[in-house]
Amino acid sequence: MKDRMDEVLRRKAAALAGGGPERAARQHAEGKLTARERIELLLDEGTFEEMDALVRHRCQEFGMNEQVIEGDGFVTGYGLIHGRLAYVYAQDFTVFGGSLSEANARKIVKIMDLALKNGAPVIGLNDSGGARIQEGVVSLGGYADIFLRNTLASGVIPQISAIMGPCAGGAVYSPAITDFIMMVKNTSYMFVTGPNVVKTVTHEEISSEDLGGAMTHATKSGVAHFAAENELDCIMKIRKLMGFIPSNNQEDPPVIPCDDPDDRCEESLKTVVPDNPNKPYDIKDVIKAVVDHEDFFEVHEEYAQNIVVGFARLDGRPIGIVANQPAVLAGVLDIDSSLKGARFVRFCDAFNIPLVVFEDVPGFLPGSDQEWRGIIKHGAKLLYAFCEATVPKVTVITRKAYGGAYDVMNSKHVRGDINFAWPTAEIAVMGAKGAVEIIFKKEIEASENAQAMEEKLIEEYKDKFANPYSAAERGYIDDVIEPQFTRPKLIKALAMLENKVDSNPKKKHGNIPL
Repeated sequence: MKDRMDEVLRRKAAALAGGGPERAARQHAEGKLTARERIELLLDEGTFEEMDALVRHRCQEFGMNEQVIEGDGFVTGYGLIHGRLAYVYAQDFTVFGGSLSEANARKIVKIMDLALKNGAPVIGLNDSGGARIQEGVVSLGGYADIFLRNTLASGVIPQISAIMGPCAGGAVYSPAITDFIMMVKNTSYMFVTGPNVVKTVTHEEISSEDLGGAMTHATKSGVAHFAAENELDCIMKIRKLMGFIPSNNQEDPPVIPCDDPDDRCEESLKTVVPDNPNKPYDIKDVIKAVVDHEDFFEVHEEYAQNIVVGFARLDGRPIGIVANQPAVLAGVLDIDSSLKGARFVRFCDAFNIPLVVFEDVPGFLPGSDQEWRGIIKHGAKLLYAFCEATVPKVTVITRKAYGGAYDVMNSKHVRGDINFAWPTAEIAVMGAKGAVEIIFKKEIEASENAQAMEEKLIEEYKDKFANPYSAAERGYIDDVIEPQFTRPKLIKALAMLENKVDSNPKKKHGNIPL
C-alpha cells in the first residue's frame, strides 16, 4: 500500500512541478506568473480543486514518447470567485510551450461540459505556443472541439479569456468567441499570422507588439476589452467583472448591500451640460455622479471612445451602461462605436443585466469612408441589439438626440421601457442650422438680409424643436426631469421594472446584419 501511495504522491508532485524551476524562473523573469500562480490569485483562497492532473499525452512520434509530463501542460479545475462556482483552465507555458494536444484539449472540453451542466462561468488563462505540431491533425481537432463548446455556451454561461502570453493562429478563435478578452501590456499578443509570415507575404516589417499586442487590440481592432498593466491587474479585473454578472442566463446578477442613499441628489448635474450646445463635456462625469459610490467599471475603454460602455450599480443592483461621449467626435455614432455598443447590449440582454442609456448624439458620422466600409449594416447592429433586448431598458437624454441616432439609442419606439429627458434635451431630425438651411433655402436666398433671416429662423426652430417637449407631448418621453434627480429617478424606474417580462417571436435565431 505504501508503494502505491508513494506513486500517487510522485505523480502529483511531478504535475505540480510543471516544466521545472528553471522554466518557472524564466516566466518570472519575463514578468509572467506560472499557470498555478495565476489560478491561486484568481480563485478565492483555498478553493481550487484540480481535475486531470495526471493526464498524459499519447503521442509517440518525433521523440515525444520520451517527453511525458503529468498534466500535459494545462491546469484545469474549479473553485470559487466571490463565493460562487467558476471553472478555470490555464495553459502552462513551462510545459511544451503550453501547446495544445489531443489530451489537454480533452481536459478543457471536460470542464466546459461541466460548466454548462452546472451553470457556471468558464475562465481561460491563455499562454500558449499554439497547436502541438508533433500531433498534427488531432491537435487541430482539439481546437475545433473547444470552438464548438464556446459557441454552444455563448449566451448561456459567461466566458472570459485572459491572454497572458502568446496566442496565435487558430488558437485566437476560442477567445474571440468568448464574452470578454483581457490582455496584458507588453507580455501578451494575439494574431492569426505572426510578423515573420506577414513579412514573407506582404513585405511589411512589424513587431509582435505592434501587430497584435494588448494596446493594439485595445485601441485599433477592439479585440481586447481590457488592457491590464500586469498579470495581477488582469486577474483583479476578472474578479471585479465577475462581481457584476450572474453565473448563467437563468440567474439574475448578484445584488450587494448599498449604503449610497437611493434618494441622493447630485447638484453638479445641473451645470454639467454647457449652455453652448456645440461645447463638449465628459459623459463619464454624469455616469459617476449617478451610480453607486462613483464606481464605474468601463469596458473597451480605449476603443471607439465616442461611445462609453461598462458596468455599475444602482442601489446595489448591477446595470449595464451605454452612453454617447460628447467629448470624443461630439458623441457621433460610427462603425466602431456601433459594433462596440451592440456587442455590449447583447451581452447584457443575454445575462439579464438591465440597461441604462445616457444619450447625447448628433447622428451618424458622414463621409465616404464610413459609407464604403458599411456604416449602414454596422450601425444597424446597434439598432438590432436594442430592438432585440428584453431586459429593463431606461434612457436619459441629456442633450442632443438627432435623426436616426435618436431612434437607435433605445428610444421608446424600439421598446425602451422608461425614457427620461433633461430640460437641455434637443430631440429633432437634425440641428437647427441644418434644418433651416433645408426648409427655408429659397426664402433665405431671396431675402435682402439672408444672414439675419437665417438667424431668426434658427431661433424659431430651436424654440419649437430643440427641446424635449414635442416628444413629451406625444408620450415618446415619459418625463422631463431635473438633472440632479437622475439617480433616484433611475432607481425607482428599475425597481418598477424588476419583474418585467417581454419576449420576441418564436424563432431559431434572428439574422443580425453581420
